[in-house]
Amino acid sequence: MDRVFFILGSIFGFLGVALGALGAHALEHRLTPERLETYELAARYQLYHALALLATAWAASRWPGSTAALGGWFLVVGILLFSGSLYVLSLGGPRWTAFITPFGGVSFLIGWTLLAWAAWRG
Repeated sequence: MDRVFFILGSIFGFLGVALGALGAHALEHRLTPERLETYELAARYQLYHALALLATAWAASRWPGSTAALGGWFLVVGILLFSGSLYVLSLGGPRWTAFITPFGGVSFLIGWTLLAWAAWRG
């Protein structure tokens, strides 16, 4: 499981850098300042949680059978829902996409809580 989270963290990190560069260079003059800010928020949170997945890989190998792996999956879902919905919104997607974003945020919170629990129970 630790390898899976390391790979996912690396992929999400790569994509976060690539999408951030796209926003900074190709979309800077095509999006309104508000939409660009939303896009940058999506990339930032994606990168934060890509790093968290690398830490999850370590935690899953350190404490096998703990809740670390479950926490990692919540972080993955959080990236997809939170950052994904913000990317869609910033690029002019349907407004109802905004209702998905909080589910991603809650998923992040659950993931972090489960990682803390895994370390606590160690």
